[in-house]
Amino acid sequence: MLSVYVAMAEELSFFKAESPAPKIEEKKLDWPPEEISKTNLELPSTSKTLTVSASIYHPEPSQTDSTPYITADGSRINKRDPKKHRWIAVSRDLHTRWGGDISFGDSLWVTGISDELDGLYIVRDVMNQRIHKQIDLLVGKRDRIMGFWRNVQIAKLEQD
Repeated sequence: MLSVYVAMAEELSFFKAESPAPKIEEKKLDWPPEEISKTNLELPSTSKTLTVSASIYHPEPSQTDSTPYITADGSRINKRDPKKHRWIAVSRDLHTRWGGDISFGDSLWVTGISDELDGLYIVRDVMNQRIHKQIDLLVGKRDRIMGFWRNVQIAKLEQD
Protein backbone atom coordinates (compact mmCIF):
# COMPACT_ATOMS: atom_id res chain seq x y z
CA MET A 1 0.00 0.00 0.00
CA LEU A 2 2.85 2.35 0.84
CA SER A 3 4.38 1.82 -2.59
CA VAL A 4 1.11 2.97 -4.20
CA TYR A 5 1.28 6.26 -2.28
CA VAL A 6 4.93 6.76 -3.18
CA ALA A 7 4.19 6.08 -6.84
CA MET A 8 1.25 8.52 -6.79
CA ALA A 9 3.39 11.20 -5.14
CA GLU A 10 6.11 10.79 -7.76
CA GLU A 11 3.55 10.88 -10.56
CA LEU A 12 1.90 14.05 -9.26
CA SER A 13 5.26 15.78 -8.91
CA PHE A 14 5.61 15.67 -12.70
CA PHE A 15 2.60 17.95 -12.99
CA LYS A 16 4.40 20.54 -10.92
CA ALA A 17 7.39 20.70 -13.22
CA GLU A 18 8.44 23.90 -15.00
CA SER A 19 5.49 25.91 -16.23
CA PRO A 20 5.58 27.20 -19.84
CA ALA A 21 4.64 30.65 -18.53
CA PRO A 22 7.50 33.14 -18.22
CA LYS A 23 9.11 33.17 -14.81
CA ILE A 24 8.30 36.30 -12.81
CA GLU A 25 10.87 37.57 -10.40
CA GLU A 26 9.29 38.03 -7.01
CA LYS A 27 10.36 40.87 -4.78
CA LYS A 28 9.49 40.59 -1.13
CA LEU A 29 7.66 43.67 0.15
CA ASP A 30 8.43 45.04 3.55
CA TRP A 31 5.21 44.63 5.46
CA PRO A 32 4.16 46.20 7.64
CA PRO A 33 5.80 49.34 6.29
CA GLU A 34 8.34 51.08 8.45
CA GLU A 35 6.65 53.03 11.19
CA ILE A 36 6.90 56.81 11.05
CA SER A 37 8.03 58.27 14.30
CA LYS A 38 4.99 60.23 15.43
CA THR A 39 7.14 62.66 17.35
CA ASN A 40 8.92 63.73 14.15
CA LEU A 41 5.85 64.54 12.08
CA GLU A 42 6.46 67.68 10.09
CA LEU A 43 4.58 69.61 7.48
CA PRO A 44 5.65 69.13 3.87
CA SER A 45 8.02 71.98 3.06
CA THR A 46 6.66 72.57 -0.46
CA SER A 47 3.01 73.09 0.52
CA LYS A 48 1.31 76.29 1.58
CA THR A 49 0.31 75.95 5.23
CA LEU A 50 -2.69 77.42 7.00
CA THR A 51 -3.19 77.96 10.70
CA VAL A 52 -6.62 76.84 11.85
CA SER A 53 -8.44 75.61 14.93
CA ALA A 54 -9.33 71.94 15.26
CA SER A 55 -12.00 69.98 17.06
CA ILE A 56 -13.50 66.51 16.88
CA TYR A 57 -16.95 65.31 15.90
CA HIS A 58 -18.92 62.10 16.24
CA PRO A 59 -21.23 60.77 13.53
CA GLU A 60 -24.52 61.48 15.28
CA PRO A 61 -27.49 63.69 14.33
CA SER A 62 -26.83 66.24 17.09
CA GLN A 63 -23.38 66.96 15.61
CA THR A 64 -24.10 66.43 11.89
CA ASP A 65 -27.43 66.21 10.11
CA SER A 66 -30.17 63.61 9.78
CA THR A 67 -27.79 61.24 7.93
CA PRO A 68 -24.79 61.10 10.29
CA TYR A 69 -23.08 58.14 8.59
CA ILE A 70 -22.99 59.80 5.16
CA THR A 71 -20.53 62.65 4.63
CA ALA A 72 -21.11 65.70 2.45
CA ASP A 73 -19.26 64.08 -0.47
CA GLY A 74 -21.39 60.91 -0.19
CA SER A 75 -18.82 58.69 1.56
CA ARG A 76 -20.17 56.20 4.08
CA ILE A 77 -18.70 56.14 7.57
CA ASN A 78 -17.87 52.83 9.26
CA LYS A 79 -20.28 52.75 12.22
CA ARG A 80 -18.04 50.53 14.34
CA ASP A 81 -14.78 52.47 13.92
CA PRO A 82 -15.21 55.94 12.40
CA LYS A 83 -11.72 57.04 13.47
CA LYS A 84 -10.01 54.47 11.24
CA HIS A 85 -10.93 56.47 8.12
CA ARG A 86 -8.88 59.51 9.17
CA TRP A 87 -11.43 61.80 7.54
CA ILE A 88 -12.04 65.44 8.36
CA ALA A 89 -14.58 68.14 7.77
CA VAL A 90 -13.36 71.62 6.88
CA SER A 91 -15.11 74.91 7.50
CA ARG A 92 -16.82 76.24 4.40
CA ASP A 93 -14.49 79.21 4.02
CA LEU A 94 -11.66 76.70 3.37
CA HIS A 95 -13.61 74.66 0.77
CA THR A 96 -13.43 75.43 -2.97
CA ARG A 97 -17.22 75.47 -3.27
CA TRP A 98 -17.24 78.62 -1.12
CA GLY A 99 -14.01 80.22 -2.39
CA GLY A 100 -11.33 78.30 -0.48
CA ASP A 101 -8.51 76.10 -1.76
CA ILE A 102 -9.51 72.68 -0.36
CA SER A 103 -11.79 70.18 -2.14
CA PHE A 104 -13.41 66.88 -1.23
CA GLY A 105 -10.85 64.09 -1.54
CA ASP A 106 -7.85 66.34 -0.87
CA SER A 107 -5.19 64.99 1.46
CA LEU A 108 -4.28 67.31 4.31
CA TRP A 109 -1.26 67.03 6.59
CA VAL A 110 -2.28 68.11 10.09
CA THR A 111 0.13 68.99 12.93
CA GLY A 112 -0.20 70.69 16.28
CA ILE A 113 -2.85 68.54 17.95
CA SER A 114 -1.21 65.44 19.49
CA ASP A 115 1.02 62.52 18.57
CA GLU A 116 -2.05 60.33 18.11
CA LEU A 117 -4.10 62.75 16.01
CA ASP A 118 -1.44 64.50 13.91
CA GLY A 119 -0.90 63.11 10.43
CA LEU A 120 -2.61 62.60 7.10
CA TYR A 121 -6.38 63.08 6.67
CA ILE A 122 -8.79 63.05 3.71
CA VAL A 123 -11.40 65.82 3.32
CA ARG A 124 -14.85 64.22 3.17
CA ASP A 125 -17.15 66.68 4.90
CA VAL A 126 -17.88 70.37 5.53
CA MET A 127 -18.88 72.11 8.71
CA ASN A 128 -21.81 74.37 9.54
CA GLN A 129 -21.65 77.78 7.87
CA ARG A 130 -21.21 79.60 11.19
CA ILE A 131 -17.73 78.02 11.66
CA HIS A 132 -14.63 79.66 10.09
CA LYS A 133 -10.95 78.63 9.74
CA GLN A 134 -11.46 75.30 11.45
CA ILE A 135 -11.20 71.56 10.81
CA ASP A 136 -13.19 68.81 12.50
CA LEU A 137 -11.66 65.34 12.96
CA LEU A 138 -14.03 62.38 12.65
CA VAL A 139 -13.85 60.01 15.64
CA GLY A 140 -16.24 57.56 17.27
CA LYS A 141 -17.83 57.95 20.69
CA ARG A 142 -15.89 54.93 21.95
CA ASP A 143 -12.57 56.63 21.11
CA ARG A 144 -13.08 58.95 24.10
CA ILE A 145 -11.25 61.82 22.46
CA MET A 146 -12.38 65.34 23.21
CA GLY A 147 -10.75 68.67 22.66
CA PHE A 148 -10.39 71.95 20.89
CA TRP A 149 -6.99 73.03 19.62
CA ARG A 150 -5.77 76.41 18.35
CA ASN A 151 -2.79 77.11 16.10
CA VAL A 152 -3.07 73.82 14.23
CA GLN A 153 -1.11 73.73 10.98
CA ILE A 154 -2.61 72.13 7.85
CA ALA A 155 -1.01 71.68 4.46
CA LYS A 156 -2.67 70.38 1.32
CA LEU A 157 -0.59 67.65 -0.28
CA GLU A 158 -0.21 68.26 -3.98
CA GLN A 159 -1.18 65.33 -6.17
CA ASP A 160 0.97 64.60 -9.21
